[in-house]
Amino acid sequence: MDQLFLLELEDIVGVDGVVRDQAELITYESDGLVSHRSRPGVAVLPETAEQVQGVVRLCHRSGVPFVARGQGTGLSAGALPHPKGVLIVMTRMNRVLDIDLANRRITVEPGVMNLDVTRRVSGDGYYYAPDPSSQSICSIGGNFAENSGGAHCLKYGFTVHHVLGAEAVLPDGEIVHLGGDALDSPGLDLLGVLVGSEGTLAVVTKVTLGLLRCPESVRTLLAAFDSTDSAGNAVSDIISAGIIPAAIEMMDRTTIRAAEAAVHPGFPDAEAVLIVELDGSETEVAALFEQIETVCSQNKGWGVQVARDEEQRGRIWMGRKAAFAAMGRITPSYYVQDGVIPRSTLPEVLRRIRELEQDSGLTIGNVFHAGDGNLHPLVCYDDGVEGQAELAERVASEILSYCLDVGGSLTGEHGIGADKACHMPKMFSENDLATMQLVRTAFDPGQLCNPDKLFPTPRLCGEVPGPYRPHPVEAAGLAERL
Repeated sequence: MDQLFLLELEDIVGVDGVVRDQAELITYESDGLVSHRSRPGVAVLPETAEQVQGVVRLCHRSGVPFVARGQGTGLSAGALPHPKGVLIVMTRMNRVLDIDLANRRITVEPGVMNLDVTRRVSGDGYYYAPDPSSQSICSIGGNFAENSGGAHCLKYGFTVHHVLGAEAVLPDGEIVHLGGDALDSPGLDLLGVLVGSEGTLAVVTKVTLGLLRCPESVRTLLAAFDSTDSAGNAVSDIISAGIIPAAIEMMDRTTIRAAEAAVHPGFPDAEAVLIVELDGSETEVAALFEQIETVCSQNKGWGVQVARDEEQRGRIWMGRKAAFAAMGRITPSYYVQDGVIPRSTLPEVLRRIRELEQDSGLTIGNVFHAGDGNLHPLVCYDDGVEGQAELAERVASEILSYCLDVGGSLTGEHGIGADKACHMPKMFSENDLATMQLVRTAFDPGQLCNPDKLFPTPRLCGEVPGPYRPHPVEAAGLAERL
């Protein structure tokens, strides 16, 4: 990278704010999806919005691509660095700027951890609803970019439903303020466009979030099932009964055993477990809880555990939220997928995944937000075995095809990033993708802001764009497709 350019970066963020040593840059070469790696040309660690603006202006003037990165917990290679570009690492911008409990809002910098938002206001009876499994280590900026959800998104929605306003640096270096302190702002919803745009439209430097009052009552239930079919049917029956729990989570035998080995939550030895949580008034929660216990029983649920106190509730959720990391107990590597299906198709799709597991010879663990059909299959493989990594990627792609077959989506909360860009033409027509590109180029005509993400290119996939047409998978031909 040009020496003069590097010196200008040092003028903006200081000498200790520039990382150029190749060994140190290895730290930033991937996010949580380590199968995709790319070392940045240089990394910078700004401490203020003005420094971010200075870096972006320099990149715009010099025609150098740039990528914003938070804590690196993403699972779609969404913050994968450009090898000839600048990686803007937001971890030093981690201040809580304002807490306004009277209006139930908090303003933070993008490097603030998700869980720290709730910690700052929980003593006053408030909390921040979106709760990704990585909430203790993921940042608000990354949540904003990916429109993250979490276990409680069934009732409370995703990040976009809790963002009131944002300050952002556009790709030409201009600072804009979108949204505001009110629940809704007039004009085009550019804030809604920015949330979930995966860092391709701007670099966010400040976010105002809505807070919720802690509910009067919270009750958590764990039920075991002898098949994923029964557990999936219980999920559909709960929702069709008009009950909207705060969360419905499902884990299969593989992920149950991994969680038990890692954090010992006391889960039963079953084919599947459901974690169902209700919150609200005491009277409402008590009445609905009885209905949920009945539904679980009708679907042959057993070993029902009802959290007696906050400690037991915490242990149940620790088992669920540790599931991804716990898979390291049973496999050297795993490939995380993230697709969405209609709730009613849960049993069918899980059966197809089980058949895929048998045909491929790779173990597939399933843990997901069952209430909204957001699957997180974990395809296990061994990097030391030649060809297994490539096979795991093909198996994960096949699971996405299953999701689209039943009318689902390519992603629920992990995003498209670089990982799934080649699958976009399976879901969207050429006109759909062209319209999305029009929005992107309106913000970033030079395509310098997080390039090579979201949209397919011949280099990435070579797909022929066109409307997606479901194709049934014949078991006999599956091996050939893999």
